[in-house]
Amino acid sequence: MPTLFELLSPFLIGGISGCTATTFVQPMDTVKVRIQVRSELKGQGQTINVSTIEIIKDILKTEGPFGFYKGIGAALLRQVTYATTRLGLYRAIDDHYKRTHGRSMIFWERCLASSFSGFVGSLVGNPADLCLVRFQADTLLPEAQRRNYKNVFDALYRIVSEEGLVTLWRGSLPTIIRAIAMNLSMLTTYDQIKDIIVSLHGKGKEDYMDKLLSSAAAGIGCAIASLPPDNLKTKLQRMKKDPTTGQFPYKNIGDCFLKTIKREGVTGLWVGLPVFYTRVGPHAMITLLVQDTLTQMWNPPKKKN
Repeated sequence: MPTLFELLSPFLIGGISGCTATTFVQPMDTVKVRIQVRSELKGQGQTINVSTIEIIKDILKTEGPFGFYKGIGAALLRQVTYATTRLGLYRAIDDHYKRTHGRSMIFWERCLASSFSGFVGSLVGNPADLCLVRFQADTLLPEAQRRNYKNVFDALYRIVSEEGLVTLWRGSLPTIIRAIAMNLSMLTTYDQIKDIIVSLHGKGKEDYMDKLLSSAAAGIGCAIASLPPDNLKTKLQRMKKDPTTGQFPYKNIGDCFLKTIKREGVTGLWVGLPVFYTRVGPHAMITLLVQDTLTQMWNPPKKKN
């Protein structure tokens, strides 16, 4: 029978791993959101530069170095909710399999577990994710239209009071799709490739290089699979009603998908992929490596008598 600590440790480790990774990659996440927003504005006919270098220069010029950490409170809260749930739940399911079946999950079981964990995590983390996107995109709005949230708690309070509780889950469908794609490509890929590498070199157990190679492959798959829903999520979560018509620019995720392709082309779904990878790739690698390290430290393999 597992102890309370053994049951809770996957969730605690997941939250710490996600927060550690986010602290390192938050600047690239801010740049990624600005690229997506500017690309949308350019598609609407505005003359606007979407160059990564120009966006970085603009942030430094107008907001200073701390501008790259815009919304860091929301980003960390997102990891406390989202990463804790999606990473912890997946590892808890894997631990359960090991205890009850005497083995790790096989590929299709990992696919199901990672998809389910991503689904639950996205619902728990969507409110903080909504706040984060709005923080990062706020300075691109005309000054009169900016929300100017003081912090993540002020953002949560104002969103609920001004737009209703349900608004906290605006964009939840692309968030769910993104989370499932990310969990599936990240966790399943990592564990599966690690198993393959271990079986190939015949050592019987994984070493640090195995983890490094597996996490790098997981980061690449994660970026390619999750960018399109991330793009749609950003647009849905930051949208405001047109002051003239009183209508939102997008009716739903399908409408957003079709309008994005019409304005920006199919490749517009992957706009900013290099920047997105520099955010998602290292984030996945750091998260997975920290998670494995903490798991081994706190839950070392039990010696057989």
